[in-house]
Amino acid sequence: MPHPVVEQVTAALEQRSATRRQRYLERLRAAAAREPRDRLGCSNLAHALAAQPEQARLIIRQGGAPHIAIVSSYNDLLSAHAPLRDYPERLKRSLAQQGATAQFAAGVPAMCDGITQGQAGMQLSLFSRDLIAQATAIGLTHGIFDGALYLGVCDKIVPGLLIGALAFGHLPAVFVPAGPMHSGLPNKDKAAVRQRFVRGEASRDELLAAELAAYHQDGTCTFYGTANTNQLLMEAMGLHVPGSAFVHPHTLLRDAMTDEAARLVARNSRQGERYLPLGEQIDARVLVNAVVALLASGGSTNHSLHLPAIARAAGYELTWEDFAALSKVVPLLARVYPNGAADVNQFQAAGGPAWIIRELLGADLLHAEVPTVAGVGLAAYAREPWLDAGRLAWRELPAQSPAPDIVRPAAQPFAEEGGLVLLSGNLGRAILKTSAVDPAHWRVRAPARVFDSEAAVQAAYAAGALRGDLVLVVRFQGPRANGMPELHKLMPLLANLQQAGQQVALVTDGRLSGASGQVPAALHLTPEAAAGGPLARVRDGDWIELDARLGVLRLEVDEAALDAREAAAAPAGLAEGFGLELFAAQRQLVGPADQGASTLSWDCVE
Repeated sequence: MPHPVVEQVTAALEQRSATRRQRYLERLRAAAAREPRDRLGCSNLAHALAAQPEQARLIIRQGGAPHIAIVSSYNDLLSAHAPLRDYPERLKRSLAQQGATAQFAAGVPAMCDGITQGQAGMQLSLFSRDLIAQATAIGLTHGIFDGALYLGVCDKIVPGLLIGALAFGHLPAVFVPAGPMHSGLPNKDKAAVRQRFVRGEASRDELLAAELAAYHQDGTCTFYGTANTNQLLMEAMGLHVPGSAFVHPHTLLRDAMTDEAARLVARNSRQGERYLPLGEQIDARVLVNAVVALLASGGSTNHSLHLPAIARAAGYELTWEDFAALSKVVPLLARVYPNGAADVNQFQAAGGPAWIIRELLGADLLHAEVPTVAGVGLAAYAREPWLDAGRLAWRELPAQSPAPDIVRPAAQPFAEEGGLVLLSGNLGRAILKTSAVDPAHWRVRAPARVFDSEAAVQAAYAAGALRGDLVLVVRFQGPRANGMPELHKLMPLLANLQQAGQQVALVTDGRLSGASGQVPAALHLTPEAAAGGPLARVRDGDWIELDARLGVLRLEVDEAALDAREAAAAPAGLAEGFGLELFAAQRQLVGPADQGASTLSWDCVE
């Protein structure tokens, strides 16, 4: 039996979501009752088959064999997605060996947060998640498919693909990753050069050389940010071929796992051995498992946005209170940069997602008997893949941790509680990632220094104006104001202030990403300043208390006095250039951070 708190959170999630989940399932089953292709007229079907080889045309016309959609985020601008270039043809060949057919149904946009950090384009990053979901739906709405393979890796791409896939939840789904690049310059050394550059101690050439040594080939970046957290969560949710998250691109093992993805989606189709509609597979137990895996691994704060949005797409209302309740009983089992020195390749070598899942299963912190693309039960995801005489196989992990500085057993964790904390108080509600923060810095009480942009903070730092203990307030960074960009460029300067002996913290209605580091940061503050939140009334010199142990975020200003203040207005020109004007509707429609900061509506299932 799962841990009592895991059971309680799951039961509460099911109860509060009962009506909307039932409506979602009714819609799913109605879609399943409409036979694909049978409802198409001859001209419709002819258009779909026009570019297909003759043999594939014959198979599709005869019916009885699964026809699979391939949806990919491939482009060669993103290193993580570049390996996906040849996947569609490989998957088609593998499916043909199963007697199945496939078509490339949709390419979805994929932008790189690394390229756009600190640039105006970052304002489109979070909105791209919902656009990816819509692009996925456009590909699948032709109504000719029996299942789908989803190819993607990075930050907003995998959540967007999953949200889009859940709109077609009557179709089985398998998610197909590409794997990380080989280890380059250690992440800690890269961060040290960034901090030196901010202090004026390193040249631009030195900084660029360090960055190029860290990001040096195709494959996913090697720190445990949002992209790699995505991959671990796909394992914990049973949506991957088991163990495929962190296998290198361009290896025989990766090729074998890609072939296996094709076999599984065909097997899970209605024409296969076991029909596994994605929308029925993703239930309350699976969502709770995802949160538990996130907490145990010290994963990205971005998933406090993505998982609620994914849950809503499946008819559930997952709350930050659910995260907080689980965090109290889920131990931290991994130390991967930025909450440790290891990168994801070292994490994988130490046991990786399989270690985390095995230990959580042994501690009764996961729902074990859930449906997965590989079969019933998460036990298959607690073993590591390998090639046995050229054939894909799985084997047991070592009983003892081979690298106790990277992974530990549940009985001897790095910390007794998970890596995310819910902060509440008169400023609103926010998420804080504690796993990378020294407990000595979990409480900060200091005067506020208020800024309305990341650039303004950088200018103040360069001028030597950020002196003494302070709580840095960066507002008008929420989804309604400017799309909720990441503020990752603040971390090196804040780390420098902390290392100089200042007590510092960050409070913002923006994001900081999976690279959240050693400085306590209250993120995703809601209600945001642009929606009338109290953050718009904070002034320089106001005292703010942030306490991660108590879950407190408090402005030490009398409520009546605060209400009497005139709210600051968002700076002009927040959303100009770089195509930002095209997303004005999204800024008007987007929901609050604690509901996923989504522009999409699920009124039909609520």
